[in-house]
Amino acid sequence: MTVAVQTTLTSSPARPRVRAATAVRHLARGALLSVAALLLGVTVQLLLISGIQERSAQHAAFDRLRGELALGTAPVAQADQQGALLAPGTPLALIEIPAIGVRQVVREGTDSTVLTGGPGHRRDTPMPGQAGSSVLMGRAAAYGGPFGRLERLTAGDTLTVVTGQGKARYRVLDVRRAGDPAPAAPAAGKGRLVLVTATGPRFMPGGVLRVDADLVSAAFQTPAAVIRPGTLPESEQPLARPAGVPWPLVMWLQALLAAAVAAVWAWHRWGRQQTWIVFAPVVAVLGLEVATRATELLPNLL
Repeated sequence: MTVAVQTTLTSSPARPRVRAATAVRHLARGALLSVAALLLGVTVQLLLISGIQERSAQHAAFDRLRGELALGTAPVAQADQQGALLAPGTPLALIEIPAIGVRQVVREGTDSTVLTGGPGHRRDTPMPGQAGSSVLMGRAAAYGGPFGRLERLTAGDTLTVVTGQGKARYRVLDVRRAGDPAPAAPAAGKGRLVLVTATGPRFMPGGVLRVDADLVSAAFQTPAAVIRPGTLPESEQPLARPAGVPWPLVMWLQALLAAAVAAVWAWHRWGRQQTWIVFAPVVAVLGLEVATRATELLPNLL
């Protein structure tokens, strides 16, 4: 009897340590599962899903712009007819560059979120086709990389931009990188289009590439500017990242971590097959959502 009691007393302290070690292993597995899902999600997002999302956004923007052009209500200024600034992401032009096979709807704004759906118009510059220098920015690799082939343009190539005021025709002057001299400003009443994207290896932007093109058709009527040049937030500058706390990313990360921990617990309670059936789709969806929010934090021209 004495021996049995001593054996029980001796073995009892080991049980909490075993349970603690098991809990630590479960948490470690959950963390590794979360990291693996995140890395896989970011890779799939950048290489595959982002391009699909960009094409979907372009289809929706084209349908909207085509309808507004037919009705004569397409935007022609920095503000709408009621005087309110155009909402970020508003479709406002269709740019075509035959030499490199580009045909994209241009939307208002140049922050990272807007540029996931195609090229964007810098809001403190005139609309394409108007007098002055209009600036369009687009990604070089992610989300379809609509401006990824700008460096192939040469002097003399032509491009067109259709807006609510008609079709504007441009001729390329040059392609320049950091340190290259900028051409002289256009004369009064003349127009210029500056296309901006990232330069360097794919998904590793090393600088900014600009293409200058002069307006060769007659300039459209140019409304007075509402947004003064140089007053845009930092998030709309070339190679900028979003400002502020990325709360959507934080919330999706929490959901992914909770799902990963629950999957590890279910692995030991239900079994492997049941866990795969239930949690694999959940973790995959959450991983892609986290990846989408994470890629929005990358430079806007990537």
